[in-house]
Parts: sequence; structure tokens; C-alpha cells
Amino acid sequence: MEKDSTDEFYDRLREQLLENTVWPSDYLYKFIVPTDENRIAQIHEIFNNTGAVIESKQSKKGTYTSLSITVNLKDPDEVIAKYKEVAIVEGVISL
Repeated sequence: MEKDSTDEFYDRLREQLLENTVWPSDYLYKFIVPTDENRIAQIHEIFNNTGAVIESKQSKKGTYTSLSITVNLKDPDEVIAKYKEVAIVEGVISL
């Protein structure tokens, strides 16, 4: 994503989270990443010490791993900060 469209995406997400959620709240992240222990470990590290519950499931052929991460966060800015941290993981797709 280009920086402008990324910023617009995060601005819209922040507005939706403020309108539709009472904070602090549990938030569910869903990511798909190429099955690679290092990349998966990077994502686990980002959510380390947050009390997050992480479920992972490999695709049928094992090429990709989907990660569902539920974590209690204090506000939309924390939600967005985690998205930005995960975005640096090579090949990750945020759903």
C-alpha cells in the first residue's frame, strides 16, 4: 500500500473502532503469512507479554499459516500500532 492510502486506511479504522467499540476491548487480528518459522516467530514476538491468545492454522498444502490473535487493548491507537508493527513482517497479509 502507498503511504497515503495506508494513512487513510488507519484513519478510517480508528474512526470505526471509536464509533463501534467500548474501550478497553478485546480485538481480533487475522493475518496470513507464508509458512516460515522466523516470520511466525516475529509475529508472536510482537504480541509477547500482551496476554494475547494466538491460534495458528496451516493451509491445506502448508504454504501459508493463518494467525488469529485476540488481545485486550486500551484504545484504537494500540490496535493500529500493532498492525504497523506486524506490517514489517515480510509477506504478511492483514485481513
